[in-house]
Amino acid sequence: MVVANQKGGVGKTTSTVNLAAALAQGGLRVLVVDLDPQGNASTALGIDHHRGTPSIYDAVVDGVPLVDVVTPSPQVDGLFVVPATIDLAGAEIELVSMVAREGRLRRALRAHPWVFGSDEDRFDYVVVDCPPSLGLLTLNALVAGDEMLIPIQAEYYALEGLGQLLDTVEMVKAHLNPDLMVSTILLTMYDARTRLAAGVADEVRTHFPAQVLRTSIPRSVRISEAPSYGQTVMTYDPGSPGALSYLEAAREIALSAAHGADTPVQAPVAGVRA
Repeated sequence: MVVANQKGGVGKTTSTVNLAAALAQGGLRVLVVDLDPQGNASTALGIDHHRGTPSIYDAVVDGVPLVDVVTPSPQVDGLFVVPATIDLAGAEIELVSMVAREGRLRRALRAHPWVFGSDEDRFDYVVVDCPPSLGLLTLNALVAGDEMLIPIQAEYYALEGLGQLLDTVEMVKAHLNPDLMVSTILLTMYDARTRLAAGVADEVRTHFPAQVLRTSIPRSVRISEAPSYGQTVMTYDPGSPGALSYLEAAREIALSAAHGADTPVQAPVAGVRA
């Protein structure tokens, strides 16, 4: 599952780490691939990612086997991480000259024995956290993924780039990965007290009724505080509204997968500017 949205500040990394932690707390084995040079997902999951640490850069650029750069998160049993280091910032330039550059993450993932294996060590979910852009790193994630989760902040500006993002998804489906499907849209930073949040939520649900989760993630100080302690909100304050919302969102995602829900993406939101 690829978590992507080229707009920054919509909750991509926050949603990635908290959904992954919630799924792992439910007894599933989850791998988080941090594909953002900032390494915020690595920080939130308690993983060291200073320069020189074995990371996703080594796998995507240098071809190091992914199994050599996976490390378990100390926070939750069953949660594993491929960290990102600042070296990844130069990966887009280095990838330009490589053959089949858009498929390097896909090959790395498919070569890992726990991604498509059949034994009990197999990962139930692989979640990829993307940078806030539509560059080569995000393209690698879209080519590698089966499903896509789009976090959308419940504000008007967050909708503006949705059309461009969905156009990119359709291009990837047409030329590089026909199996990619936008399966999940998650409303984040939702403030029930404002008409704007309710209006954005209604508009998105009208155009994407099958993809938008019933659960929305509220604005929460606890969610914002947790990364500064090297934790997700699931371990920092498991009884907080934010943690409970992510737990419920993870339950929706897991139940949808269990029922084999097939939810192809619909037309972009009317009036959304690409």
